[in-house]
Amino acid sequence: MQKIHVYFMPGLAASSLIFERIELPENVFEIHLLDWEMPISREILKEYAKRMASLVTHENAVLVGVSFGGVLVQEMAQFLKLKKVIIISSVKCNLEVPMRMKFAKSTKAYKLLPTGLMKNVDVLAKFSFGTIIKQRLKLYEKYLSMREKVYLDWAIEQMIMWERTEVDTKVIHIHGDMDEVFPIKNIKNCHIIKGGTHIMILSKFRWLNENLPRIILEEEV
Repeated sequence: MQKIHVYFMPGLAASSLIFERIELPENVFEIHLLDWEMPISREILKEYAKRMASLVTHENAVLVGVSFGGVLVQEMAQFLKLKKVIIISSVKCNLEVPMRMKFAKSTKAYKLLPTGLMKNVDVLAKFSFGTIIKQRLKLYEKYLSMREKVYLDWAIEQMIMWERTEVDTKVIHIHGDMDEVFPIKNIKNCHIIKGGTHIMILSKFRWLNENLPRIILEEEV
């Protein structure tokens, strides 16, 4: 039996290390981990997606993207022959983004974000209060590898300015009902994970390990 090649794309600023808890049956699937590359000057999302698509070297592969990585794999799909596209903790079009992102788009407020602070997570820790935030910062220290201001400015702008208005009905969407970045109230037609937050790729890995094989094999695009 020929193995199904599954490519995983992490979320904004994250490294492929976020998939360290994801396991698929090795006799059926072969996992490939993608990582963010630095954007070229003035590169738009579609151009970046085409460049990233060249890293997918198998036909009829499965693309799995988390958060902004979910947006990217939907754009990459235009340049590839795929078996499936699966997004986790993400959105299928700009109509599903929260009002604060729509406001940021109309006012260009995202340009005021102090992205330079992300270079040193310890700086952020000094401004954090409460154990929950500090625990989250520990996760950031471990999993967020793309902290360069050039990348962060580009990625945030591409996410905020994403122009897709029509949903690709072939995209399979997995979402948590406690996602604080992309609230479930704005999301339609998805597999809902109870108690899943925006970082459920880490916290709900058991559900994903149990259900991803079935979703890939049974739900035909």
